[in-house]
Amino acid sequence: MYLVIAILVGLLPMIPAVIFFMRDRKAQPDKAVRSLAFGLNGFNLIVGLMVAAVGILWFASPTTVYASGLVPQASTSADTYKALAAALSTGLGSIGAGIAVASTGAAAAGAIAEKPETFGRLLVFVGMAEGVAIYGLIIAFMILQ
Repeated sequence: MYLVIAILVGLLPMIPAVIFFMRDRKAQPDKAVRSLAFGLNGFNLIVGLMVAAVGILWFASPTTVYASGLVPQASTSADTYKALAAALSTGLGSIGAGIAVASTGAAAAGAIAEKPETFGRLLVFVGMAEGVAIYGLIIAFMILQ
């Protein structure tokens, strides 16, 4: 029941955005697209805030989450923060690798367009940026063992 209410609350910014888009799409297409993008960003913001709230609740008190029945109780010998640490190392490593690959990949594409013979050297730099995600995954495996 709470999930349905949360989804409906999250969809509230979409209703006026879709209405304005349908009304303005023929007369003012630029304004219609902006209003739809604004509604989508509002929807993403509300969903992100809900996910962040659940994450903060989990981080602050995993016993509360177990008591609510959302997640089955783990064995008592398992450390409850191991999975969180592994997820953070993998997730943050992947985000960092994505940022690094975005910048190095764009620069490499521009450099290859000017001098195609630099492809091999630039591929190494992009590969080094992707290594950050692999390091995060390796640390996650080390934490879980």
